[in-house]
Amino acid sequence: MTGKGPDQSDKDYGEMIRLIAQRRDRQAFACLFDHFAPRIRGMILRTGATVEIAEDVAQDAMLTLWRKAEYFDPQRAAPAAWVFAIARNLRIDGIRRDRRAQMHALLDRIEPEAPEQPDQRASLDERQRRVADALKYLPAEQAEVVRMSFVEGKAHGEISKCLELPLGTVKSRLRLAMIRLRQALGDLAEEKTS
Repeated sequence: MTGKGPDQSDKDYGEMIRLIAQRRDRQAFACLFDHFAPRIRGMILRTGATVEIAEDVAQDAMLTLWRKAEYFDPQRAAPAAWVFAIARNLRIDGIRRDRRAQMHALLDRIEPEAPEQPDQRASLDERQRRVADALKYLPAEQAEVVRMSFVEGKAHGEISKCLELPLGTVKSRLRLAMIRLRQALGDLAEEKTS
């Protein structure tokens, strides 16, 4: 290991990785770190990352090399290819994490709908019961157009065709029904306008 300079071969780097895997050789790791960390930083900077991110990826890649040196197989990849693949994968994972974090931050900004309070539900139930009761006192032909318009969501022209009535008659029945409902439910109508 000693006396080797920056012109070391893949075979030398492969041997250093083997020494780390077998003996946790710190000198071999220091040599690999000195060689690969600056190159990883440069590679990550070229992807548009900040200096801080490039430093983090280089550190994480070298720590991964230390922890997983036993997985290196010189038959499958050259040492440099293996180390740079680790760094590239870490960078991709970081980008994915950032995107998920941005999405969660965006979703957090959207305020969830406030849960319905028990008193609001009771009030709504009471209003619905009163409207249903008031509808019972309408003449059948008026109740029918109200049901078709407000419950079934049909347009006035559609009601006219279904009941085979002139459009004016449908509108008149709805208008008369609404007048009677307002009279019967006067306090509810005032709540809505105030």
